[in-house]
Amino acid sequence: MKPSKQFNSEHTSANPAAPADWFHHPIGQMVCQEEQTLYDDWVSNLFGYHALQVGAMPLDLLRNSRIQHCFRSNAAQPDVLCDSAFLPFQQHSLDLLLLPHVLEFSPLPQQTLREAERVLVPEGHVILTLFNPISPWGLRRMMGCGRSTIPDLWSAQFFAMPRIRDWLALLGFEVLQTRMLCHAWPIHSQKMAQRLSWLAPLGLKCWPVAGGVYAILARKRVVGMHIIKPGWQSLRVAKKLATTPNKKQISHRVKQK
Repeated sequence: MKPSKQFNSEHTSANPAAPADWFHHPIGQMVCQEEQTLYDDWVSNLFGYHALQVGAMPLDLLRNSRIQHCFRSNAAQPDVLCDSAFLPFQQHSLDLLLLPHVLEFSPLPQQTLREAERVLVPEGHVILTLFNPISPWGLRRMMGCGRSTIPDLWSAQFFAMPRIRDWLALLGFEVLQTRMLCHAWPIHSQKMAQRLSWLAPLGLKCWPVAGGVYAILARKRVVGMHIIKPGWQSLRVAKKLATTPNKKQISHRVKQK
C-alpha cells in the first residue's frame, strides 16, 4: 500500500468540523443531491443487521436502507461520535459502512480503510464517494482556484480511483460497482452554474470518466471461507449390511398375516 501524503490544512486543524462547511455552497448542494440519489439506490439492495454512516455530510444516506439498525457518526445529528480511523466497534460487527468523502479529509486514509475491513462482517459492504482528480474538479484544485472561497474543499486530498481500488484489493475487498457523478463544472456562482447547466449531460455523454465525484461499492471477501450447506446427501449402505429378502422370508411373512 503506497502511503499517502499527510493531510495538512491550517484551516481544518483549527476547526475540526470545517469540512462540512462546503456542503452549504452551490457546489456542495449539487454534490449532495447526486450522491443522495446514488446512496438511495445502492443501499436498498444491501441487507444485514447493523449499518453505519461516517463523515460530515449533512444527509441521511441510510434513509432507504432495509437494515434495521442504522447509525450516523459526525453528521448533523449524530448517533455516535467517533474517529473514522479508530472506530469504537468490535471486529465483524457491521454489515454496511458508508464513507462519503471521508478519505479526502482524513489524516490517515489507509488506516480508515483498515478499520473498515476490521469492523465489517465477512461479505459485508462498504460504499465510498471521493473527488476525482482526473476531472475539471481536479484541474481546478491543481490550479489553486477557489481556495479562498471554499478552502476545505480544494485543500482536501484527491485520490484517483485506481489507487483506491488497489488499496481495497490489498485489504481483501472485491469491487462490485463504480459510478461517476457530478459532470457539471465546479462553479461557485449559482447564476453562472445555471447558465452552464447544459454541460452536465454533455459531459456525461462525451467524457463520462471525468465526473467530479466517483463512487465505489465493495464487498469484504475472506480467503478460504465457504458456505456450509446442509448435509442432505444419500448415504450408500455397505453390501455386508444391506440384506435382500429371499423367498422363504417373504412366504413366512405372508403366513403370519
